[in-house]
Amino acid sequence: MKNAQLFLIALSALTLASCAYDEPESIRTKSDEAISFRSGMASRATETTNANLKSMYVTAFTGTTPYFENANFVKGSDSFFTSTSKYSWLEDNEEIDFFAYAPSQDEIGADITPLTDKAGVKLENFAVAENIADQVDFITANASGTRKTNETTGVELTFDHRLSQIEIQAKSENPDYTFKVTGVRIGRAEYMGSFDFTTNQWTLDDWHDTAVYTSSCDEVTLSGTPQSIMGESGNAMLLPQTLTPWSPVNDPDNVAREAYLSVLVRITRTDNGYVIYPYPNDKIKDADGNPRQYAWASIPLSGTWEQGKKYIYTLDFTEGAGNIDPDDPNPGNPVIGGDIKFKVDINQWVDADSSIPMTPVVKTN
Repeated sequence: MKNAQLFLIALSALTLASCAYDEPESIRTKSDEAISFRSGMASRATETTNANLKSMYVTAFTGTTPYFENANFVKGSDSFFTSTSKYSWLEDNEEIDFFAYAPSQDEIGADITPLTDKAGVKLENFAVAENIADQVDFITANASGTRKTNETTGVELTFDHRLSQIEIQAKSENPDYTFKVTGVRIGRAEYMGSFDFTTNQWTLDDWHDTAVYTSSCDEVTLSGTPQSIMGESGNAMLLPQTLTPWSPVNDPDNVAREAYLSVLVRITRTDNGYVIYPYPNDKIKDADGNPRQYAWASIPLSGTWEQGKKYIYTLDFTEGAGNIDPDDPNPGNPVIGGDIKFKVDINQWVDADSSIPMTPVVKTN
């Protein structure tokens, strides 16, 4: 192993396709005057799709005057979204502006600000769920319509994903070591912010601490083919942000609360099964009080997460295993030391003078 470094590759940041729908639908005729919507998703890349979007919430304005607020529109058998309490179109050319989102405020875990004017429609104090399995795919759409144009066809809403989706994969082509992984951490990402429906931008709340998101998976033995290690929780849905990487050398304890990725791993020699990590003298116990079988190996994480993009990170253990996790009792050091090597010096021969007299041995009677 040439050096103790865990290589991190951002395989792709998948930009959402802005013109493709999951389920293209023909225009249908509506005979009543109730406002209805036809939804489309801007990508197939993340969790919410046309197929599974069943409900959305809509706020409307006429000019700067609020018309209705957070009304629930449900998908019908005709694929139009209509509300239980009908909201009717106004005069033929009276334009109505719509702000839509999903899922519900309860599922998102934050409130839409009470209506005052269009510029004030915001999702305030949104906090990413601590458990990756509980994180939501927050989507929004803006559109305008009139009775004359949209009464029969419905208003077309094209939703965009407003969070960043994160997937962690891992691989190794190292013939000397076997790596078995059972979990992953996304460390010290900012987790609270507010979203402006008018500008479609986030404002992060820097007064709050960062968070660590942990996911477990069934044991994965790494091979040359990248494998997801996100487990049943699925991929993370996190706030768009610019990440400042953790410094294992200058700040091993991560006092600055900077970003990193960690993998819960067990490393053994391939030839004889000798356990390399956790270290043989490791004293840390697992939840059952037994010596731990796996330990965290980390790598600093930098870059920018943009909303509506999916980032697939592949952690490559071929040339190393990163640094000991900042929450470990001995953080920052390389997990695997450098290759064992020797400096060899052979001493010169030293003559030893040893004279032996050739005195014959005489037979005695």
